[in-house]
Amino acid sequence: MNFNSHSDAVVAVAVGLVNVLTPGERRGRPYLPPVGAEGGAEVTGTLRLAAKDAWEVSEPELAAFAEAAVELRAVFTAVDAGDIDAAARQVNRLMEENAARPHLDRHDGEHWHLHFHGAHGDRVRNWVASGATALAIVLGSDLYDRLGVCTAPACDRVYVDVSRNGTRRFCSTACQNRVKSAAFRARTAAR
Repeated sequence: MNFNSHSDAVVAVAVGLVNVLTPGERRGRPYLPPVGAEGGAEVTGTLRLAAKDAWEVSEPELAAFAEAAVELRAVFTAVDAGDIDAAARQVNRLMEENAARPHLDRHDGEHWHLHFHGAHGDRVRNWVASGATALAIVLGSDLYDRLGVCTAPACDRVYVDVSRNGTRRFCSTACQNRVKSAAFRARTAAR
């Protein structure tokens, strides 16, 4: 599944930001986002999914990304609940608040591709504008149901399904294996 190469990478960043920076459950355990230098390093690594030259995220930027991750999570949870209208309203609000504006850019030896950085030059807002717009591209296509929240018990991490057949329902193979193992144990115990 390929929306377009740059949008795919930016959607992956949005997924990464939500999964790293929002509290909840992960792989059967409570999850708290990393803070301080560890949190900054995690976000920097996530940004590198789409930008090889990502900067080292500062603590104030980490706090701003954490706020944005909560807003981005709302898109995934709305799609997962089947409320595409709410997801679209959330994406529109994020694009407006972060002044998303389309422009062509070329970097890292790539061809020209569409970027949606905000008009204000703030690095965090630029990423939020780009992430919201990339999610808008997904929501505006027939592939909106490729966004989801992990169906494994005790996990609320999000994912984008890039498989050919669109059957992914877990955030990771660890959660998929956890569910399959539990089902196997239950069948074995029932015999």
